[in-house]
Amino acid sequence: MAPRWTCGIGDCDAAFDDVEAAIVHQTNDHQRHECKVCGTIVPDGYFAIRHAFDEHTRAEFVRAYDADSAAVRRREEIKGEIEAAADLQRVVEDLDRGV
Repeated sequence: MAPRWTCGIGDCDAAFDDVEAAIVHQTNDHQRHECKVCGTIVPDGYFAIRHAFDEHTRAEFVRAYDADSAAVRRREEIKGEIEAAADLQRVVEDLDRGV
């Protein structure tokens, strides 16, 4: 069976059997992202998407990133899929352990 989760940052095609490993990879193996709305530095990938949509309005995201409604919907879908499948406590524990 092929891995279900891919990194998706830039041209990184790293693939993982579980979403938690993908999030840990994004956090540890990619540069941090500076939010264009508020300047906060966050891990790229899932955590950057989560920050954008939990901390800012969709309108702020669209203006700051010159995004359209399709880009917003796609990121909302990714966030929803990850949050439905992920054990975020495990992600935190893995990151704390330096996995």
